[in-house]
Amino acid sequence: MPKELQSRIKLRVRFHECDPLQIVWHGNYLKYFEEGREDFARKHGISYLDVKEKGYATPVVKSQCEHKLPLMYGDEFVVETNFINSAAAKIIFSYRIFSEEKLICTGETVQVFTDEKGELVLNNPPFFIDWKKKMDLL
Repeated sequence: MPKELQSRIKLRVRFHECDPLQIVWHGNYLKYFEEGREDFARKHGISYLDVKEKGYATPVVKSQCEHKLPLMYGDEFVVETNFINSAAAKIIFSYRIFSEEKLICTGETVQVFTDEKGELVLNNPPFFIDWKKKMDLL
C-alpha cells in the first residue's frame, strides 16, 4: 500500500479575509491551501526555499476548490493537506478544510517544475526523486 504524506495546520479567520457580511471571501480559500502547502513543506522537508536552492521553481498551474459551507470571521479551522504521488513531473496536493468537524471545502492544486530560466522541466528533477525515495514513495 502506498505511503500517505499529510499535514494539518490550525488557523483562524482574520477580519481582513471577510466580506462585509463577515463571510470569508471565496478567493481566500486558495490562500488557506497555500498555508497548507507551506506547513506540509516544513514538516516533510521540501520547502520552496529547498526547491529554489536546487535551481527550480514550482508554479501552480491548476487549482480547484469546491465550497461546502462558509467560514465566518473568528472561526477556527484546520487545513488538511495530502500529497498525491504521481510518476509525472508534478506536485499534486489535495486539501480538506474543516471547522468543528464540519467539512468546509475540498480542493486540489497541481504544480510543475521550471528551471532557472523559467522553462518547463518534463522529467522529475534529481532532488525530487531523492526526496521521494527518502519519503518511501518510490
